Amino acid sequence: MSAPAGRAPLSIVDAVGGLVILLLAGGLVAAAWWPVYETPWFALVAGVALLLGSLIALLGAAYRWPSWVVALAGLAAFLLAGVPLAVPAQALFGVLPTPGGLLELLSAVALGWKRLVTITLPVGEYQSLLVPPFALLLLAGLLGPTIAWRSRAGALAVLPAAAVFVAGVAFGSERVSLPLTLTLALLATCLVWVVWWRWRRSAGSARGMLSAVAILAVAAVGSVGAVAVAGPTVPRQVVRSAVAQPFDPHDYPSPLAGMRRYLRADESDAVQLRVTGLPEGARLRLAVLDDYDGVVYAVGGGESGVYVRIPSGVDRSGVVGDRADVTVQVEAYHGVWLPTAGLLETIAFRGPRAASLGDGFGFDLGADAAADAVALQQGDSYSFSAVLPPEPPEQGLSAATPGDARLPALREPPDGVTALLDEWTGAAQSPGARLLAMLDGIRATGYVSHGLDPDEPPSRSGHGADRITELVTAPRMIGDAEQYAVLGALMARQLGFPARVVYGFAPAAAEPDGTTLVRGRDVTAWIEVDTAEFGWVDLDVTPPERPIPDAEPEDPARIARPESIVPPPPDSRDTRDQQAAPDTSRDEPEVADPVLAAILAVLRVVGWALLGIAVLLSPFALVVLAKLRRRRLRRRAREPLQRIRGGWDEFADQALDRGLAPAPAATRVEFADQVGLIPARVLAAVADRAVFAPGEPDPRDADRVWEAVDELRAALDLGRSRWRRLRALVSLRSLGGVGVRRLLRRERRAA
Repeated sequence: MSAPAGRAPLSIVDAVGGLVILLLAGGLVAAAWWPVYETPWFALVAGVALLLGSLIALLGAAYRWPSWVVALAGLAAFLLAGVPLAVPAQALFGVLPTPGGLLELLSAVALGWKRLVTITLPVGEYQSLLVPPFALLLLAGLLGPTIAWRSRAGALAVLPAAAVFVAGVAFGSERVSLPLTLTLALLATCLVWVVWWRWRRSAGSARGMLSAVAILAVAAVGSVGAVAVAGPTVPRQVVRSAVAQPFDPHDYPSPLAGMRRYLRADESDAVQLRVTGLPEGARLRLAVLDDYDGVVYAVGGGESGVYVRIPSGVDRSGVVGDRADVTVQVEAYHGVWLPTAGLLETIAFRGPRAASLGDGFGFDLGADAAADAVALQQGDSYSFSAVLPPEPPEQGLSAATPGDARLPALREPPDGVTALLDEWTGAAQSPGARLLAMLDGIRATGYVSHGLDPDEPPSRSGHGADRITELVTAPRMIGDAEQYAVLGALMARQLGFPARVVYGFAPAAAEPDGTTLVRGRDVTAWIEVDTAEFGWVDLDVTPPERPIPDAEPEDPARIARPESIVPPPPDSRDTRDQQAAPDTSRDEPEVADPVLAAILAVLRVVGWALLGIAVLLSPFALVVLAKLRRRRLRRRAREPLQRIRGGWDEFADQALDRGLAPAPAATRVEFADQVGLIPARVLAAVADRAVFAPGEPDPRDADRVWEAVDELRAALDLGRSRWRRLRALVSLRSLGGVGVRRLLRRERRAA
């Protein structure tokens, strides 16, 4: 990118004017990246990157630095400024790079892109995710002015900014404000740059300015019209739309199906977790289940089920409740479901596996549940802060109405559920009163048995439709939290309330030293019900433990329900062992191949990028089309004399576009002598003879003139690089001022 031979030194007007326009384009590019970060620190990073790149480009142009010196200066700026700006936590005294910071900076250049599309937005200053935009904006700030001031193709100086803009869209959010405004603003800035560059190249010529402004107006109107007519008709698709998140709950069986393993003799008294800072009475939630297919209650399907990485934390500043700082030490517990309490704000892992656990962490914003693809094991530790909103008194729900949370559609409930629900809620009038009547019915009628003690009545594990039918139609309603939570959620859904099952631990009171020991027997399940007045409300539907009578309850209505309505199971074999790992497949619409989805997303981004490039190149296309139109009119004129004149004019315009500056009022012969080609002198003589000789020229002479014009064009391009031929093709010199009026006159005459 050294200065072209013979190029005039960089003037102050060129430097200041060009820098202002290019920095404006860089600012619009940074605005496209803003939704990814939304932190004032990003504005500082973007501004410094653009200014650093422009300063290096300015020094390189002023002192004629070779290309390798400019490149080394850019790399040095990236290494020295990258750590304090993009990885500030690794900077010594906040301003000096450290070896660890440089290693993080360089690794983020390669790995930061993947992290950006697997984390929820905005990311703020999280880890080293500021490195990608810092590197791109520094590069754009360096390349743009360098191309403008040191290359003959200065009109292309806005392409680096346009490329970084496309990258910001591709790695950005699916929902952004003012996307069309930003795009059109960048397009206008790019076209203003082209106008400015053309005007400065023509040494302030008014004719060059008018022609460039005309192209600017045509391109702007065309681009706005194209967006209005062919605007996007589908939701915005970006790279993150097709990238798999670090944790997919559908890859794991429903955790509720394995609940009773914690109640076995070898697990019941085992300490699963040691927790400090947990408020009294608070529960630890492992998973939130909202999709029931008649076999299992599973994770995900409505507003929840998408586990994403979160940056520094979740903003809970608008939530009223008690703040808690909790530390969890993992003992016997192991699994991908990560225990939390309340509404999570921040989380930090500790210990030798902290980095891998942090990479595998995912959080479900719709269900306020956490998981980790790496899976917790003994020795792991983490701390989190959370907000515990106050729970309304249960009786206060009598006036509650259903909320508007979206959940997967509920299938036909198991046999007997609707009849029993009507029996319990028949006298209640309002939705809230019916909900409380349902809870009272379960608690008054049901008995708790885990089926693991020989002295207890049998109680099958599982919560499929057949098990729930057995629960509600047997002479005695016997089950545990697994079945009662599912029954309560299904009945609440039938009453119109969005409801889901929560699986977790309800630990006993803390030890005297403040440590809460979470044991296997503390495992339980409850339901959350969405209300319009209170939001999601926790409800424990499991009946209190009490002796189970040997005889059937004395409730005549319960005795009168015929047991024959229970359909016999298709397989009489004991399915207790089979319930530990049930089939979690659901009849869902076929999911597209993730590789194909990623390819389609990339193609969409590339397609829009190509559309943007086409709009940017539209002024040049307009120039080419105008020249083709002019050539066609000249070659197809009615009279031979007009065609001969047109042939000479076409040759003269081709010479002008290739940089030849004819003397004022030069004759055809003088112009041909200046070109220096023998065929040009012959063409000049033929044109003069046709114009000044008496009579009409022979039509065959006109054909030979145009054959000579084509040969002269090839001769003019002989020895020229492909880039110089392309520049001649889009040059405006032959279309400016008089040339345009002449073209219009010829067009009218030819009509």
